Amino acid sequence: LAFLSACDAALGDYDTPDEVIHLAAGLQFAGVKSVVGTLWKVNDSTVQRLVKAFYKNFCGDDKMNSKRAARALHKAVQSLACDKDMPLEQRVVFMHIDI
Repeated sequence: LAFLSACDAALGDYDTPDEVIHLAAGLQFAGVKSVVGTLWKVNDSTVQRLVKAFYKNFCGDDKMNSKRAARALHKAVQSLACDKDMPLEQRVVFMHIDI
């Protein structure tokens, strides 16, 4: 698993929109089975809250399993949805890519 919390980690190049190679995809080509990335800029406080919720769900039994990444991300995003002051674009910025 690779968790990329940097901005635009799963966004391609604007000059070549038909190319799907971005940092997240590059990691998959290098052999990483499961990658979480961002599609645009995200606030540090949002990342901190989401990562904490993600790993709580991902490592619930003290074992890491990349097959649980999608569900862990879904639950983490749901936990952010309770905060009505957080803009929607900050809650939906993360994506999961799996082979």
